[in-house]
Amino acid sequence: MISASTPVTNPDLSPATTIDPAEAVHFGKMAAEWWDPNGSSAMLHKLNPVRLSYLRERIDAHWHGDDTGFTPLAGKRVLDVGCGAGLLCEPLARLGADVTGLDAAPENIAAAQAHARESGLTIEYRTGSVEGLAGETFDLVTSLEVIEHVSDPAGFVRGLAGALAEGGLLIVSTPNRTALSRLAMITIGEGFARIPRGTHDWKRFLTPDQLTTLLEAAGLTVIDTRGLGVSAAKGFVLSDDLKLDYFITAVRA
Repeated sequence: MISASTPVTNPDLSPATTIDPAEAVHFGKMAAEWWDPNGSSAMLHKLNPVRLSYLRERIDAHWHGDDTGFTPLAGKRVLDVGCGAGLLCEPLARLGADVTGLDAAPENIAAAQAHARESGLTIEYRTGSVEGLAGETFDLVTSLEVIEHVSDPAGFVRGLAGALAEGGLLIVSTPNRTALSRLAMITIGEGFARIPRGTHDWKRFLTPDQLTTLLEAAGLTVIDTRGLGVSAAKGFVLSDDLKLDYFITAVRA
């Protein structure tokens, strides 16, 4: 659901990139509606509260914080890969982080920069690929609903791992490859829920076992896996059921 690609005219493209140019074009066309809660990114707006709930839980657990502090990420560098127009970057900045948002579609970065200015937030936004970070590292690396859109998931995970500082935390989310995810995200989501058609390719979804294997091959250890479910009463919720969508948290092995 979140952008992970860039147009072929992007100077950051190289033979080693995991960017899928067609995906970037698709998500770049949605840039003007990222911040519209009733537009093509409406589902992301509904997802953000539960995403932030999970992130805060993992942040507090990793850095021995508690849920009463307002800035648990003070002094921490954070990278959000596939940031779109900044729906996750802005709340992370409000948690005290020095945030860098990376997206392959320049249209999304322009929208993110404009919205950050309007919000009075200082966030560094860059157009490019995680493979192009040239050795920079971050305390927290996030990439939510992105890996299913890249051309080489294994290479992408290696890029995420390479951006993770010693003692840091990596959090990834992605749809599971199940009959339920096909029904919910493609048949219903792209048919009736305003998600643009062609946003998802079910064959590119990764199971938790597959993603865990990629993370371990990149030198990481998975420390938590949690499902993203739907409640008739509450909407999106954290769940032990991984069949629809899931979060994985990892650290350096």
